[in-house]
Amino acid sequence: MSGNENITRAEAQERSQLIESRTYDVLLDLTTGPTTFATTTTVTFGCRTPGSSTWIDLIAPTVTSVVLNGVAQVVADCCEGSRIALQDLLAENTLVVEAVGAYMNTGEGLHRFVDPVDDEVYLYTQFESADARRMYACFEQPDLKATFALTVTAPDHWKVVSNSPTPAPEPVTAGVARWAFEPTPRMSSYITALVAGPYHEVRDEYVGPHGTYPMGVFCRESLAQYLDADDIFKLTKQGFAFFEEQFKTPYAFGKYDQLFVPEFNAGAMENAGCVTFLEDMVFRSRVTDAAYEQRANTILHELAHMWFGDLGTMSWWDDLWLNESFAEWASH
Repeated sequence: MSGNENITRAEAQERSQLIESRTYDVLLDLTTGPTTFATTTTVTFGCRTPGSSTWIDLIAPTVTSVVLNGVAQVVADCCEGSRIALQDLLAENTLVVEAVGAYMNTGEGLHRFVDPVDDEVYLYTQFESADARRMYACFEQPDLKATFALTVTAPDHWKVVSNSPTPAPEPVTAGVARWAFEPTPRMSSYITALVAGPYHEVRDEYVGPHGTYPMGVFCRESLAQYLDADDIFKLTKQGFAFFEEQFKTPYAFGKYDQLFVPEFNAGAMENAGCVTFLEDMVFRSRVTDAAYEQRANTILHELAHMWFGDLGTMSWWDDLWLNESFAEWASH
C-alpha cells in the first residue's frame, strides 16, 4: 500500500457530517528493525447514517489486517492508496487496523535519526498537516477530534514521550519495555506526537493557580552540555502565568514537555503537551541577543498554541493563518 492522496475540503465536510470519532488506541512496536515499525490502531466512532460508507486514512508499506465491527475485511479490496474503505457502517463502530509503518527521513510522520556522534537512534513525529496517517490509521482532518491512547514498545533505556504524562515502563523482554499512556483529552490527530530515544532530560514543574504541571526539556545526549534548561524553564513558567491569566482558562494537557530534535523541518510544532523544536535552538556557541530573543518568541508562540490551536482548533486548513497569526501576536 502506498500513496499520499490528500482529502479535499468538500470530502472532509462530508465525512465530518457522517461520523463522530470517539477513541483511538494505538499500539506501536519500535523494536522491529531500522526501517519499519509495527502499528495497530483500534478506533471507535459513531455514524449518523447507519448503512453508509466512508474511509479512514493510512500511509503504510503493508496493511496486514482490517477488522470492522468484528468482521475481517479483504485487504486487497478495501485498501486503495492512502485510504481504507469502510462499508455498511453501524450506528457505533469499532475498527482495528494492523499494518507495518515506515520510518521517514524527510521530517514527516515518524522520523528516524542516527546520531553520528554515538550511533544512538532518535525518533520523533511531525504530523501537521496530514501525516499522522504515516504512524497510525486515523480520520486525518482537524475537526474530527478524539481521545488518543498510545502503547509503545521500545528499548528499555529510551525515553518515550507523548501527549499524556509518561508512565513507568513495564519490562517485556531483555532490553525491551512497554509504555502505556493514558488517553489524552479530545484533540485533533495532527497535534498528537511521539518522541523516543536515549534523550537527555531535565525536569521541573510550574506551580500556578490552577495546579502543578510537570515540565521537561529534552535534547540528544550528545548535546546535553549545551542545553540551557534553566533559561528555557524560566521563560516557559513566565509564559504559563501570563497566558493562564490572559485567557482565563487553565492549561488543559496535564504536563508540558519541550523537545529539541534533529533534522526538523520547521522551527517548532505545537503538539499538545509535547512540543518539538529545531535543535539548532540548543546553542553550541555564543550567539547574539537577537538569537535568544527569537528562541524566546518561538517558545512562547508554541505555548500560546496550547490554548489557541490545540484547545480551540480551526475546522479546516484554510483558517491556519488565524491559528498562526494569533500565536505570533500572543508571543510578543
